[in-house]
Amino acid sequence: MPTVSVAIIAHNEEEKLPVALKSAAWADEVIVVDCGSSDRTAEIAGKSGARVFSRPNSMAVHVNKQFSIEQASSDWVFILDADEEMPAALSGEVRRVIAAPGGASAFKMPRKNFYFGRWLKHGGKYPDTQLRLFRRGRARFVALPVHERLEVEGAVAALENPLYHYHCASSADMEKKRLFYREMLVKSYAIKGKSPLFILFRPFTRFLINYFIRLGFLDGSQGLKTALMDFCIVTDSAVKYILDFPSRPG
Repeated sequence: MPTVSVAIIAHNEEEKLPVALKSAAWADEVIVVDCGSSDRTAEIAGKSGARVFSRPNSMAVHVNKQFSIEQASSDWVFILDADEEMPAALSGEVRRVIAAPGGASAFKMPRKNFYFGRWLKHGGKYPDTQLRLFRRGRARFVALPVHERLEVEGAVAALENPLYHYHCASSADMEKKRLFYREMLVKSYAIKGKSPLFILFRPFTRFLINYFIRLGFLDGSQGLKTALMDFCIVTDSAVKYILDFPSRPG
């Protein structure tokens, strides 16, 4: 039977990490890379039986994730975020597909995003397809400033069962996401050479598309709060980018 390593990176995730670790307990190996946490993240990971590594917290998330998969020793690797959970149906499907002869080099799957306690079915939040499972040595992370991506050598197939993502449950979660995505979006705009005029209208167009065209309003109050949170994050990054724009070379 092929073996599986679950690789997790975490920064100050003592509250959410236990759920991720419990859902990964079926794996042959669990790897946790603690990225400069100041809370009990590393301690919790160590007590769970995971192999724990420490490194500085980098805004370049792909660097830490690539490091995590390089520590894996199993035949297959599953990338799991510290605020995610693998339901039993998904882990069972993983075991079945890797046991089949031949097959793909990697697998993608839908992801259910939970915001403020509710799974959002609309507003562009589902199916939110994620590529997370791959044969060790057949995939690497591509250097991107936002939403890192795996580059796979070989065929990619799809799983049916979803991964769970507990994105925002509190004001503290919102602030953490705001600060992270503000810096990442500004960096992304600069790399792509976006004009200030484009950036100025982006928060409004994003809200209109996600809340109305993609039917985010059907998710009730949680859908509205999420659309407004996204609006604030994009607005914050747009303001910072525009204010800094005259100081950029070229």
